[in-house]
Amino acid sequence: MIAATLWPLINERPCIEVILPRSKGNTLRRLVADTGAGNRLASFQLLLLESDCLQSAGRLIGQAQLGGAYSGPFWVYSLVIEIPRLNFVDSVPVVGVNHAPNGFDGIACFNFLNRFHFENFGHQDRFGLG
Repeated sequence: MIAATLWPLINERPCIEVILPRSKGNTLRRLVADTGAGNRLASFQLLLLESDCLQSAGRLIGQAQLGGAYSGPFWVYSLVIEIPRLNFVDSVPVVGVNHAPNGFDGIACFNFLNRFHFENFGHQDRFGLG
């Protein structure tokens, strides 16, 4: 059996919660888990508000050209992300965007989710990583 962390669906969509470490305390962010965002080889793993990237001491590492819901060139930051219940702490490439999907603070893309085992673990109203 895989030890999993489960989160309730938000607006009937899968969600994960991450912590952004900040100098004035940690900030919880709810991200829609979207396996259709990016691909396994994308140069980024999350999409967050650019203000979160800057306030969390994100280090500018490049630029990404996006298409679809977010189209055009966007800055990419290296940002420390935590999921405490999974003992996960890592610096990941994050695209800074100017708006997030309704009810969420950003998007967890396929290549981030692919680091974990993901499913509902038998709970129709939950989404989990393990």
